Parts: sequence; structure tokens; C-alpha cells
Amino acid sequence: VHPNVSQGCQGGCATCSDYNGCLSCKPRLFFVLERIGMKQIGVCLSSCPSGYYGTRYPDINKCAKCKADCDTCFTRNFCTKCKSGFYLYSGKCLEKCPDGLEANNHTMECTSIVHCETSEWSPWSPCMKKGKTCGFKRGNEVRVREIVQHPSARGNPCPATTESRKCIVQRKRCQKEGKGKKNREEKRKKSNKDESKETRQESKGRAARRQNREQRENNNKTQPKKRKAPNKEQDLAPVDTAH
Repeated sequence: VHPNVSQGCQGGCATCSDYNGCLSCKPRLFFVLERIGMKQIGVCLSSCPSGYYGTRYPDINKCAKCKADCDTCFTRNFCTKCKSGFYLYSGKCLEKCPDGLEANNHTMECTSIVHCETSEWSPWSPCMKKGKTCGFKRGNEVRVREIVQHPSARGNPCPATTESRKCIVQRKRCQKEGKGKKNREEKRKKSNKDESKETRQESKGRAARRQNREQRENNNKTQPKKRKAPNKEQDLAPVDTAH
């Protein structure tokens, strides 16, 4: 072992030196060179930093740099995230997306163009005018549909979701809700009043009949009974004229 090589290293190094840092790493750690000014030192990490990808070898695991336009990569030729100003497509970083694709500035990827999609039209509504279905002959009826898929930036825009057309119906008079309600209320009050009047009249009639009956009974009790007049024909005896 070289005199400058130490076996008692810190930070995951298997071997190290005071000048070059880590020279080898413990199992399953990745060796990567970090630049500090004009100097490069070796460090051992559990995963490779941004801009690097890991490769495993029988004697050592190393971190290698991605391409210049790649922020993170799986291998040198397969990028997983691009640097600013580039769009990811099939593992590559492009300044402009291919035909048939569009740049997604949110994910910084080239994605398929999505066109608007709508549902089927609903049935036509009843013929109406100013929110009413009566009191007119010519009105309008409408139908609607919903957006089921919003378009992407370069996709076809959504069409109208509401459609209207003129309609003709047989005119019918509208019932005035306020007036009808008022009439019903007046009829109910009048009916209640008539019932109350009839009830009072019946009560008065029963009281009058009861009073008359009691008056007759009292009169019968206070007046003496009249004697019957004799029958004159019975009192007169026949005259015997034989003598």
C-alpha cells in the first residue's frame, strides 16, 4: 500500500488519501469525482447526483456524467429529465418537438396533441319564452352537451355546448299564480265564515226551541185544569106525554 493511502477512512471510503479523498468505496456505494476549484477529489455516495448515472462493475461502482443537455439520465444515451430549454422525448432532449407532438411547458416533455371531445346532444327542451311555457305562440327550445375532454395547447378547440332554435306551439293562457292563490284564500275564508254563520244560526234555533218548550211546560204547570162543560142533550130527560 502506498504511504499516502489510508485504510481508516470516513464517509464510505474503503481506501483514501489526504490529497485525493476516496480511492475506493465500500460495497454498493458509487464512486464519483467532485471538482473543488482546480482539484478533483473522490467521494462515495449511495446514489449518483443530478447529471450523473451509475454503472456497476465487479471491482467498483462508478458515477458517469450525463450528456450536456440532460439533467438526469438512466444511461448516457437515455435521458430522464432535460435541462431548461429542452423537451424530453424518447430519452432524448430536443429544442423542438417532432411533427404531430407539442411541447408541454409544465412537464418539459413532447406529448401527443389532444383534441376536444364532447358528449352527445341532450334532447330539446320544452318550447319557452322568457322562462315561461305559456302565454305565447312562438318561442325557443335549446339543447346542450358537455365537454368530456379539454384540448391541449395545439388541439382543436371545443365547439359550442349550447344550441337554440325557434319553435311554434299552441297558445295557452298562463294562470296567474298570485291571483289564483288570493282567490283560493278568499274562498276558503268565505267558506269558513258561512260555516260559522250556519253553526250560529243552528245554535240560536235550538236555543229558541228549547226556550219555547220550557215556557209551555211552565204554563201547563201554573194554569188550573178546565172542567168539561156538561152535555145538554144528556141532561135533558125525555118527557112522557102518554098521560
